Amino acid sequence: MPNLEHPSITQVNKTGNPNMVSQPVHFGVDALDYEILKGDKYIELPNGELLLEENIEDYLIEVLGWVYKIAD
Repeated sequence: MPNLEHPSITQVNKTGNPNMVSQPVHFGVDALDYEILKGDKYIELPNGELLLEENIEDYLIEVLGWVYKIAD
């Protein structure tokens, strides 16, 4: 019996879809409830919580109550 499957389908079945983008890998959640994905830069706080590097300023203001000011 002849193979009636399209050659592209046969190739994908053998090797997978090369055009398919892999899904990000979940690593955890930071102290501000932002998702941390594999490859993200993060900081481990003294209490063991994680914090995305990009959330440092928000953490200082929202959690620790820091106030940024400009000297006159």
